[in-house]
Amino acid sequence: MYENFYRLKARPFNVTPDPRFLFLSESHKEALANLLYGIQERKGFVLLIGEVGTGKTTLLHTLLGRLEDDTKTAFIFNTRLGSKDFFQYLFEEFGLPFDSKSKIGCLLTLNNFLIERLRKGKNTVLIVDEAQNLTPGVLEEIRLMSNLETPTEKLIQIVLVGQPELGEKLSLPELRQLRQRISVRYKIRPLSREETRAYILTRLSIAGNPHDKIFDEAALDVIFRLSGGIPRLINLVCDSSLLSGYAQREKQLGADLVKDAVQDLELETIPRGKSNGGIGGGLRRRWSSLTSMFRSS
Repeated sequence: MYENFYRLKARPFNVTPDPRFLFLSESHKEALANLLYGIQERKGFVLLIGEVGTGKTTLLHTLLGRLEDDTKTAFIFNTRLGSKDFFQYLFEEFGLPFDSKSKIGCLLTLNNFLIERLRKGKNTVLIVDEAQNLTPGVLEEIRLMSNLETPTEKLIQIVLVGQPELGEKLSLPELRQLRQRISVRYKIRPLSREETRAYILTRLSIAGNPHDKIFDEAALDVIFRLSGGIPRLINLVCDSSLLSGYAQREKQLGADLVKDAVQDLELETIPRGKSNGGIGGGLRRRWSSLTSMFRSS
């Protein structure tokens, strides 16, 4: 709607992941390096934690593009599954026959598959996104799967990715064995003030506007304060501000316009769902308090 007005070729602040608009902050670069290290060095379990909207899923898609061509990956993102469904999903990802009547048979099939890949010098990776939704029982089954190993190497590398609730779940006494097996851990940080500014300007440039300063510095500061440096919230604030600016025929957007624009962003408009997460309770409270503050200012 507002693209032509701001001389944009695409909408720069969609909340869905788009590889064209990839922006790696220092924290994202460190997270990617940790993931690659854990997989390439065959460390077994790798854990990545990040608040809702910090770009975990986008980072995973970037990771998939950085792995060696002969690396076989199973990427599971629907995690509201029981043990049987989870492993059927896993076997389908690896292209293996699944025998729902014989757990032992399935384990032998998986073990033979992994040993053959190791014999050929090929790595095998299981990536589980939104892992905070897994039950302790399924997490324990995943731990037992990591017992498939040789005396010197792990047959499968397992990457668990999730919201802070995943860390809380892993602290449960019944999951202490899994917790002790995690070799590489990293927590994604929100963007800093300067990274937020760079993120916004980079996305505008990629969308086709590398020169015009659509948001002034005061507006950029307000966007950072509102979003807390969470990329998904940055996108929501910027998109709403551009729409409001278009409606008011404002070529440059200031702090007051951004404050007014976010008043129309009711919490119910923020995406929710199994795969894309949704805004967690802490972020809802932060968003509510910030918007209330700006309404009264």
